[in-house]
Amino acid sequence: MNRTVSFSKHAVNVFFHILTRCNLSCRHCYINPDQHGRDNLPLSVIQQWLGAFSHKCSVANVIFLGGEPTLHPELADAVKAALRMGYASITIDTNGYLFHDILTRLTPDEVNYFSFSLDGATPRTNDQLRGEGSYERCLAGIRRAVEMGFGVSLIYTVSSMNLHELDQMPALLQKLGVRRFFIQVIGLRGKSVEEPGGRGHDGLQVDASSWLKIIPEVAQAASRIGIRTVYPKVFLAPDEPFECAGLEAENYFIFPNGRVYRCPLCEDYPLHSLVLEDGRLKATGKVNESDLFHLNIPEGCVMNRLLQPGNLSYDPDGGIQHRIACCMLKEEVGPLGDGG
Repeated sequence: MNRTVSFSKHAVNVFFHILTRCNLSCRHCYINPDQHGRDNLPLSVIQQWLGAFSHKCSVANVIFLGGEPTLHPELADAVKAALRMGYASITIDTNGYLFHDILTRLTPDEVNYFSFSLDGATPRTNDQLRGEGSYERCLAGIRRAVEMGFGVSLIYTVSSMNLHELDQMPALLQKLGVRRFFIQVIGLRGKSVEEPGGRGHDGLQVDASSWLKIIPEVAQAASRIGIRTVYPKVFLAPDEPFECAGLEAENYFIFPNGRVYRCPLCEDYPLHSLVLEDGRLKATGKVNESDLFHLNIPEGCVMNRLLQPGNLSYDPDGGIQHRIACCMLKEEVGPLGDGG
């Protein structure tokens, strides 16, 4: 199976937001132009910034994102630049509209995966979250990419608005020819913070009992029909060890204003530990996100405790019921005999 982004210990991933503009306005979008920038990066800068990670490219997965990355007229050239530099895998995240005829400007030998975002098994549910008509456009894009021989994966961001349709997804993905399934948890970043009760009360977040009951079961169901599935554990038992990807893996989230984060939960704040200046990757001064990675608290993820404590619950004696796992270290299940 083709290689793509990995959410495991020791993984190296470069999440490259080449623009923040998008044709949709999803309710849970994490893009924050005030913190991330508003520019379309020119190809020369994209190449320069890709080059800043060239010492890691033989083991690094690069993921082109936006906004909607296919809105960038030079995305195909950016992919070819990453290919020449020797990146281990190349993925394009897309909402399925596939602007600038991107499928005809690249070949399956040049990009490992097109990863489509769909947030409902039916048009009604998906379009409430992502916009009218986006369901049909996404499915049309998936079908076209599969027909042309591209590797195709799908991202489903679970929230209180679409959890009820998650169990319908494995059959839909099998019908579409999707090989990988990424289940994500709603994060309280960007627009999600603005939802009513968005700090984890009556907003989009899913409670622990529902998550633990439904998500692993759906992942196993997808695996049984040949779809490799990745999902965040989210809720740890009190005695389960907590591990932070900031210490156990290398994830770099690049934004058009040059900020480079190691933790996605920090992206609404100027806590970035790295910055790209004059084509070089430089460390920022204290205090930044890297200073938080070493903190050990009963609740698990420090950034979760600071930013979205509503998903934490405690016993009457003050003991934590569930530690919160790192969102960048996930469970992965695949078909029998599939080591991909």
